[in-house]
Amino acid sequence: MPSKEITFTGHDGSTLSARLDMPAGPHLATALFAHCFTCGKDIPAARRIAGRLAALGIAVLRFDFTGLGHSEGEFANTSFSSNVEDVVAAARWLDSEGMAPGLLVGHSLGGAAVIRAAGMLEGIKAVATIGAPFDPSHVTRHFADALPEIEAQGAAEVCLGGRPFTIGKSFIEDTGCDMLGAVLGKLRAALLVLHAPRDAVVGIDSASQIFMAAKHPKSFVSLDDADHLISRPQDAEYAAEIIASWAARYLERRTPAPPAGTPEGIVRVSEADRDGFLQDVTSGSHLHLLADEPLAYGGTDRGMSPYGFLAAGLGACTSMTIRMYARKKKWPLEHVEVDVSHQKVHAQDAAASGSEKIDTFMRRIVLTGPDLDDDQRARLLEIADRCPVHRTLERTSHIETELAT
Repeated sequence: MPSKEITFTGHDGSTLSARLDMPAGPHLATALFAHCFTCGKDIPAARRIAGRLAALGIAVLRFDFTGLGHSEGEFANTSFSSNVEDVVAAARWLDSEGMAPGLLVGHSLGGAAVIRAAGMLEGIKAVATIGAPFDPSHVTRHFADALPEIEAQGAAEVCLGGRPFTIGKSFIEDTGCDMLGAVLGKLRAALLVLHAPRDAVVGIDSASQIFMAAKHPKSFVSLDDADHLISRPQDAEYAAEIIASWAARYLERRTPAPPAGTPEGIVRVSEADRDGFLQDVTSGSHLHLLADEPLAYGGTDRGMSPYGFLAAGLGACTSMTIRMYARKKKWPLEHVEVDVSHQKVHAQDAAASGSEKIDTFMRRIVLTGPDLDDDQRARLLEIADRCPVHRTLERTSHIETELAT
């Protein structure tokens, strides 16, 4: 997944630091990601979610709000409204690059910010929030003890997540009067609310309020036992998969024509977990699968193994070939089922020459149709061997490999 470091101008003229995660293959849509309060664009959840969306053809811009991470500016002078303006500035930068976003994704306070920003931007088709508050002032609970000092002195230094931040009075005043109900009622985009019921930072009631205030189309998905920061890789991956699948219904993702000579197009396999074996497998703009290894082989068993995909190809091709022949003959075949298993056996056990091991695919075909006679069943069994994948596996294939630049 190519990742570009870019900068753009924020709400007050400060230079904001960002990363643009581009798909390795065709660019089908663009998303903008807004991080949580006092976090940054490079927290694990942001990286993982951006990476999974990019693997599905969706480019993602994630940036540091003013005064945070590698962005310029004074955090003490920012507010919830300035965060919203930064989101708008990021969207307009993307538009200037010919990549206007159709999807906004916001985590925690960033979720509240993208809801507000969606009404200020044209072309937003979908908005997804993760652990977002209905009332942005919820963040003041993290430094409630400092509120009197902020009120009296105009600012105070607080410790959040083990790091010092200066919170200004303008931030308190801005978040204290901003509820999202009216904005959600006028939202012109589809809404997806993701929230963990056990979120100890932003309660599940916020998700309920956001969902109830919005009009359809809207969806709610529980993140089960995930924490507020979505720190576990599997939780971030799950959130990304849900967002991508849901957003595909609303984004205009144009599938490019396949390369000459490859009518099925390109199947792209992209590593999803460098510490394990999980892989993103995509074909075109709408087909996404996971490949993995079983737990016994060091994988997480979240997808089919490579040999599982090979067996699936043989089984699917067999079923399709049988159906095509029965349809052509107008035979009373009601249903086809193919079970495929794979093992390696010694060549002599398979009546082949040599003593080395070879791959054996065991195929069990069930043909349902009470009116099929024995001759028809026997003929359909013969037709199964004409399946193109069967023929490919029976003969030696030629595989060409090149190292991409």
